[in-house]
Amino acid sequence: MPLETATKAKGERALSPRERVQIAVNRVGHSYRPQKGRAVTALEDVSLAVKDREFLALLGPSGCGKSTLLYLIGGFLPVEEGSILIDGQRVAGPGPDRGIVFQHFALFPWKTVLKNVLYGLEKARLPREERLSRARAFIDLVGLSGFEESYPSQLSGGMRQRAAIARTLAIDPSILLMDEPFGSLDAQTRSLMQGELLRIWQRSKKTVVFVTHDVQEAVFLAERIAVMSARPGHVKEIVEARFDREDPDLLRSPRFVEIVDHIWNLVRAEAIRADRGGAP
Repeated sequence: MPLETATKAKGERALSPRERVQIAVNRVGHSYRPQKGRAVTALEDVSLAVKDREFLALLGPSGCGKSTLLYLIGGFLPVEEGSILIDGQRVAGPGPDRGIVFQHFALFPWKTVLKNVLYGLEKARLPREERLSRARAFIDLVGLSGFEESYPSQLSGGMRQRAAIARTLAIDPSILLMDEPFGSLDAQTRSLMQGELLRIWQRSKKTVVFVTHDVQEAVFLAERIAVMSARPGHVKEIVEARFDREDPDLLRSPRFVEIVDHIWNLVRAEAIRADRGGAP
């Protein structure tokens, strides 16, 4: 049954927030058409359902279309084939219900941390006192209290990414879209930011769609991982990864290692297929 036509049967119990599908991707395809040369099909027949407040990772070999899918959900690219619904409404462009965090921070270098976070709130024309209160609350949430008047050039990479997350959260989107947000960080900072993101997600109760090429990062952060095929990308397999993230030995636990190995083998097989030009 197409996702957008699914309805609650008579007498069926009401869904809890954690069961409700918030993002419904139904048979989506997308092609890039350069001015010269042939069109390139990035996505083909992609279907995916993301539940309210779920943390879902998109993972796959380079060029599989995972970032393209994220931008389609965000409304930054037009949906050419199929449909994407957010809370039952078709995506027709960007909206305040979806906030995006990029890999390279995208902060205004001439603005302080506070003024970067205030930017979206000013666009929303909120009263001044409410803007300041919300901005300071989210700066505190990401652990940057005391750095409100610092400029991006005065911050470490991890701190700049925290500021970018605070700016996105301040506009209160129900969905947080993250495109390899820790990809440019060193290993130690990346590990710290992964833990910080989990803490923020647990406190803010957002739905998160997280693009990464790091298998261990995906398994550590996400409740489910959608493994995508080589281009043209489609969802090859969805893997459950629900753990006690407070367990200090989680990364060495047999179940964690087993899931990482399973997903790595899926991605490796698709990467090999991509190198062979799509041949099995």
